[in-house]
Amino acid sequence: MPFINIYTANSQYKVIVFLIALLIGSCSVFYTDFLVRQLDQRERQQIELFVKSQQFLVNENTSEETNFVFQEISRANEIFPVILVNSAGEIQASRNVKIPEGVSREREQEILRRELGKMKEEHPPIVVNYGETNYIYYSNSYLITQLRYYPYIQLSVIGVFVLLGYLAFSYSRKAEQNRVWVGLAKETAHQLGTPLSSLMAWIEYFKSDPRFADDEVIPELEKDVERLEMITARFSNIGSVPTLKEENVLPMIQRMVVYLQRRISQKVKIYITTESENLPGVFINRNLFDWVIENLCKNAVDAMSGSGEIRIHLRQGQQHKLVIDITDTGKGIAKQNLQRIFEPGFSTKKRGWGLGLTLAKRIVENYHKGKIYVKQSEQGKGTTFRIILNTVPDEASHPAALTREQAENRHRTETRGVESED
Repeated sequence: MPFINIYTANSQYKVIVFLIALLIGSCSVFYTDFLVRQLDQRERQQIELFVKSQQFLVNENTSEETNFVFQEISRANEIFPVILVNSAGEIQASRNVKIPEGVSREREQEILRRELGKMKEEHPPIVVNYGETNYIYYSNSYLITQLRYYPYIQLSVIGVFVLLGYLAFSYSRKAEQNRVWVGLAKETAHQLGTPLSSLMAWIEYFKSDPRFADDEVIPELEKDVERLEMITARFSNIGSVPTLKEENVLPMIQRMVVYLQRRISQKVKIYITTESENLPGVFINRNLFDWVIENLCKNAVDAMSGSGEIRIHLRQGQQHKLVIDITDTGKGIAKQNLQRIFEPGFSTKKRGWGLGLTLAKRIVENYHKGKIYVKQSEQGKGTTFRIILNTVPDEASHPAALTREQAENRHRTETRGVESED
């Protein structure tokens, strides 16, 4: 039997579940409608029998035994509201119509006229002759009323169960995908450890060799190895709650730009501007936030096809916020894609996993409780991404947020613990 991947066939299962629910609901509605029509005919026959019994009761020539039988038939009609009107449409009598106690005669007639209007819409009248032509109007019994609403109640229950099943399936699918990604990330970090250690050893060897003393390549190799160490730390921390501490993002972004500038096209220039050199610190995880800036800059380089400008502007926002705008002069984002760019797997590039912006959004919003969105984009002119970060720690949202002093105390404590173990 071939293996069926339930995740790749997700859309097919949704359609199947929807069709099954629709089939069950349709069958329920049609069958209930059939039962209602049958009961409706039966109730009309009962009303007609009730009318005949009334006619016999007013006939003085009937025997006592016959009168008794028809009196019992008349008493049995305790479930059908009926109203008797004459040929002029005037109400003569009523039975089983709910009228509050103690109401005036005018109020009673108003209630009866309102009920009579509803009865006329439900069923044609039954003609009776009590010396003159009269008409009896009636309403459905409570049983038929319940049956008419039953299919909709049943459909609602089915809909709730289908919705709960869909949500449970989606949650389990996302949870399993998250476990796969976390496991893959940690395994990647583990696999990077061995070649990274080897590269560090080779760099130390080259530095100790006098032939490479003035070689400009060695410092750049050191930067790349440091970068690999940071990437390894990022992957190993995926799935864990990151520790946030107060950082000055301006020099951090400046270091990132210096590193990127030598590794991208020389036709791309990156500029950093700020309203003030004394920007407030923000509570971030440096390794993860570096990842966000790197992803946005690399996406901008791709959007500009290797030629253009990237401008990063920092300013202090309102209500203890720091605002970072990253603007490029690339091709822009089509309007139909603006709502999808942060979706996992969505990419307009021929090569790419479509995870860069998804990770950026998760890092900024889930881990740092900030915001990231497209501030503006115009095709052929460029795009601006805006990041908003907190300058004040929220203990409820960031239980792991540390001030600089707390971070230094923790570092000293951990260092003393390591020394004591040694």
